[in-house]
Amino acid sequence: MLTDEFGREVTGVRVSLTDRCNFDCVYCHNEGLGDTRGPMEPADNEMSTDDVVRFLEVVAEFDVEAVKFTGGEPLLRQDIEEIIARTPDEMEVSLTTNGSFLPDRAESLADAGLERVNVSQDALDPADFAEITKSGAYEKVIEGVEAALSAGLDPVKLNMVVFEHTAGYVPEMVDHVAENDGLQLQLIEYMPELTGKPEWNIEIERVHGWLAEQADEIEHREMHDRKRYWVSNDGGEGRGMVEIVDPVENPTFCANCHRVRVTHEGYLKGCLNRNDDLKPMGEMTTSEIREAFRDVVANRVPYYGEYMIRNDEGEWELNEKYIEEYAEA
Repeated sequence: MLTDEFGREVTGVRVSLTDRCNFDCVYCHNEGLGDTRGPMEPADNEMSTDDVVRFLEVVAEFDVEAVKFTGGEPLLRQDIEEIIARTPDEMEVSLTTNGSFLPDRAESLADAGLERVNVSQDALDPADFAEITKSGAYEKVIEGVEAALSAGLDPVKLNMVVFEHTAGYVPEMVDHVAENDGLQLQLIEYMPELTGKPEWNIEIERVHGWLAEQADEIEHREMHDRKRYWVSNDGGEGRGMVEIVDPVENPTFCANCHRVRVTHEGYLKGCLNRNDDLKPMGEMTTSEIREAFRDVVANRVPYYGEYMIRNDEGEWELNEKYIEEYAEA
């Protein structure tokens, strides 16, 4: 297993299969690349099936334990079942999706070897959902979650970005997962540095505080040092797990990051927040992938606390150590 100079082992990879999406969520940052979405037709610059599989076979050599497929909307790739089926057996396979295609494909995805799925769901009301996602696919998403559970993709994590538009729905969503077996909730901090609109930001510590008051139990995950809250519903008959993903201005989060990302075009990316560290994998031969993966891991830097540091006024600024490197990128 490869380890960067900060002692962080790379145990997982997050592979974007496309930047195409049938939703237009107002908070989307497209895996840190910004709004690069284009037409719905397959693009020539997307990694081929063989390229994706070859990459996974190489990182399996380095004992990478898990892969998460993302997009855009990864289910716009008609070959995703084949990609999953050809993923090395020793790797856990999960998927992040908007859920609109799951009603017809959850079973085939599970049959191919998919183990877990995250579904983006920011509201439990069709009108509010449409306002956030610019999509009328609310019922399809609800059906998709049910189809995923029926196919054995249990638990299903519901991803909810917490910002001005959604913060008021958090209590309702917590009750929803507590009342429905097989569901978990992942509250994701809004990232204004990637999406713009800083006025939409919500202080995530307020959400932590509210959950701490509601929770029967609080635990930590090693990955990103995330907190998990176990919350019972009002009747006390159900209990749900709520996890917060809070990377913004969080050195502890960055110090516990064990992932490398891959863009849909086949660039390795050591940090979500950076685009000056993109590493091409050449013609994606086995040897080129192996060399590029070693390089990107060796050059990984925790974003907050190292790449970005606090000045004397307590504000975050680029570490002088990386200014020249950044300017040349």
